[in-house]
Amino acid sequence: MSGSSSSARDSLPAAPAEPLGLTVHSLPSPSLATQQARSGRLKMLLVLAVCAAPVVASYFTYYVIRPQSRTSHGQLVEPQRALPAAAALPLSDLQGKAVDPATLKGQWLLVAVGGGACDAVCEKQLYLQRQLRESLGRDKDRLDRVWLVDDAQPVRAELLPALAGATVLRVDPGALRAWLAPGSSEAIGPHFFVVDPLGHLMMRFPAPSEPKPILKDLTRLLRASASWDQAGR
Repeated sequence: MSGSSSSARDSLPAAPAEPLGLTVHSLPSPSLATQQARSGRLKMLLVLAVCAAPVVASYFTYYVIRPQSRTSHGQLVEPQRALPAAAALPLSDLQGKAVDPATLKGQWLLVAVGGGACDAVCEKQLYLQRQLRESLGRDKDRLDRVWLVDDAQPVRAELLPALAGATVLRVDPGALRAWLAPGSSEAIGPHFFVVDPLGHLMMRFPAPSEPKPILKDLTRLLRASASWDQAGR
């Protein structure tokens, strides 16, 4: 019986092999690709708008939505001027090492300018600069003191203890004037300049100035930017 079953199976014709089936997917049409690219750009713009919204809102609050009775002691810089690149504003530390201006971004800056010899007016300005920062209380870590030395004179050793914690940099006077006061014949030295964390020069304070009005303006700026600016770079 087993032998006859085996013979019967051997005599059956082999089943024909089925051809392989291939599925061809069509490529997306050019119009669909264009729509997807447009959608991607819109999403990117929305993300940028969300990120920039706090910055815009804080400036809008400070400059627009404020009581008419409230005045700024400082002079607004309009239009605001971005911190120049190293080629346009070469900086160096007191040891002569080049410093990229971009490293100053990320903090509010209260900038003073003077010569290395630093006369009595300059000393008073540096003292006021230090006192203004200390008077900000818990917000003082959001503001850096910057002293730009606009000549080649050595900084007097007596000044160094008072400059502890400040950023002291040498700068070419012509490049500095082009940034701080383009086209102006007014002396730069006696002023304070305010630079926001994004690197925009946005306010200057005339000198001589009383500390209280300057402190009020600085406090308002820091309060208006509290939602997006944090201490430290």
